[in-house]
Amino acid sequence: MIEKRSLPQIRINERAAARIRGGHVWVFASDVLDAGHAEAGALVHVLGPRDRPLGSAIYSSSSQIRLRMLGRELLAGEDGLLQLIRRRMEDAAAYRKLVVQDSDSYRLIFSEGDRLPGLIVDRYNDIATVQVLTQAWDRPQRKQAIVDAVREATGAEHMIERMDPRIRELEQLPASESSQLLGKKKATIFSLNGVRFHYDAVAGQKTGAFLDQRENYRAAAAYARGEALDVCTYQGGFALHLARVCERVTALDISREALEVAEQNEKLNPQPGKPEIEWIEANAFDLLKDYAAAGRQYEVIVLDPPAFAKNKRNLPTALRGYKELNLRALRMLRPGGILVTCSCSFAVNEADFLDTLTAAAQDAHRSVRVLEKRSQSRDHPSILGVPETSYLKCVLLSVT
Repeated sequence: MIEKRSLPQIRINERAAARIRGGHVWVFASDVLDAGHAEAGALVHVLGPRDRPLGSAIYSSSSQIRLRMLGRELLAGEDGLLQLIRRRMEDAAAYRKLVVQDSDSYRLIFSEGDRLPGLIVDRYNDIATVQVLTQAWDRPQRKQAIVDAVREATGAEHMIERMDPRIRELEQLPASESSQLLGKKKATIFSLNGVRFHYDAVAGQKTGAFLDQRENYRAAAAYARGEALDVCTYQGGFALHLARVCERVTALDISREALEVAEQNEKLNPQPGKPEIEWIEANAFDLLKDYAAAGRQYEVIVLDPPAFAKNKRNLPTALRGYKELNLRALRMLRPGGILVTCSCSFAVNEADFLDTLTAAAQDAHRSVRVLEKRSQSRDHPSILGVPETSYLKCVLLSVT
């Protein structure tokens, strides 16, 4: 039995205990045998069969993920948790110094990937953003510890908490608007691979930009040439990188608001002697169908759609969508062309995605070489034993 009894003890079944011993950090509600009197967001000790101690976790009273393990250490109490936040933040900052180059923006804390599950922290130049995904980090003392640790680790003078209404509803947290945690600035200009972007900390998707594609932007530009088409460009990430090396770039997105930011980003990155990027507001499926029917051809096509599958139930529909997009793109590539194709749906694993690309290539009667199989950028670390931390697939193909 555990000697430290100041924290609530939660008992789990053998299935969950085996998952934890295998390196995973989630315990689902169906695997909790006895939650005792743990309150929402509590720091708890976890017991397996025969009351064997398994470590410390944070508890959610509403999520299907009831426990998120912090480690096998039995934290003594709230002070131990606050010290853990500081140590993990320092470790995360040191890791980013190893893996981030030519950019002043990166993900500092990637939830389970940085052993602070349910917490996202991004840095955009002189602004940091914090996003809470579970009850535990919404407590004022813990949130202040996070703010202090981020400021110490990054030197960021301004900090915003980004609110996700859907997550807060699932976690039964009170509805709240995004708010300033530190400083006054809400907007800045940041750089990825030497390409500059506008950033508004209280607008846009995710925490405001797609930092997980940073290394894939650079990889795509290394192969690109000629005329390029960027599908689902959002605020122009791939398009602006391609514009440095391609003769002409067309980029489309269904969001007029995103395209307006993309146009502003283009003005930050002038390309003397080259035509401006053609920004098009359109549905990707409809426009590719029209372009293919019109015989449009490109040397480079990028497909970076939003997640088609939020869960396994949507998998068949998602795979049909990925096949359709890739089939049309393959038919529009000139011989020797490059296809950069992505999926950010965790429910679509790499094998499923590659099988879908294979089927699309066969239907298009194209021969395809795999140049690179890539994932999210390294500031979004994948953890062995936690497959959910590896979600982004980016495949670079040479098409003949």
